[in-house]
Amino acid sequence: MRGNGRTAPGGTAGSVGGTLARSGARPSKQSTMRQYASSLAVAILMALVFRQFAFQAFRIPSSSMESTLLVGDFLFVNKFLYGAQIPFTSLRLPKLRAPRSGDILVFKAPHDGRDFIKRCVAVAGDTLEVKGKKLYVNGVPRHEPFVQHTDDTVRPPGADPRDFFGPEVIPPGQVFMMGDNRDNSMDSRYWGMLPLELIKGKAEIIYFSVDTQRGFFPPHLRLGRIGRLIH
Repeated sequence: MRGNGRTAPGGTAGSVGGTLARSGARPSKQSTMRQYASSLAVAILMALVFRQFAFQAFRIPSSSMESTLLVGDFLFVNKFLYGAQIPFTSLRLPKLRAPRSGDILVFKAPHDGRDFIKRCVAVAGDTLEVKGKKLYVNGVPRHEPFVQHTDDTVRPPGADPRDFFGPEVIPPGQVFMMGDNRDNSMDSRYWGMLPLELIKGKAEIIYFSVDTQRGFFPPHLRLGRIGRLIH
C-alpha cells in the first residue's frame, strides 16, 4: 500500500542501492573539462621540468660542425650531466662530471648570447696551439679524424687566428671550443675561452634529420642519421 509509513523489507539496502546509482551517474561536461585541464596542466609542467633539467631538443642551423652534425639534424642535449641551471638564478644542480675534451656542447655564446654548438678541445690547465691548421694540446698533435678542412689555403700567422693560434693556457673555469668544420667555424679562436657557466649541455643523440637544403615539403629525410649517437 502507498503511504503507509512502513519501511519495506530490505529498505536499507534499497537506499544504499539508490546512493550507488546516483554516484555512478555520468559526470557533467564541466567536470570532465576540469579533469582534462588538470591533466594537461600536469603534463605541461612535467614537460617543462624535463626540458629545464634533463633533456632539451635543438636543431643544427649551420655547417660549422660538419660532417659530424649536418644542417637539419635535430638532437637531444643532456642538461643534467654538467648540472642544469636553476631558472632565474645563477645556481646549478650538482653535476655528474665536468666537460671533457672531445665533448660536443651546446652553450650560450659569450660574445652575442646565441646558442652555439661546438666541440670542446681543451680544458683548464691545458696549453693549446694551432699551427698550420693542426691542433696541438700540451705540445702533442691531436688526432681528430672527424675534422674537415674545406679551404686548402693556409693563412699566415697574424693574418687571423684561423690557421695559427696561441699557444695559450686555458684558465680555471673555462674551456676552448672549436667547430669540426675548421675552416668555417666561428669559435674560441675568434671570441675567446668559454666560461663553464654558459654551457647548457652535451649533445647526445640525433632523433630526426632532414635535408633542409632540398626543402621541407616533401621532407627529404636522412633516415640513416636518425638514432645516431653523437661523439
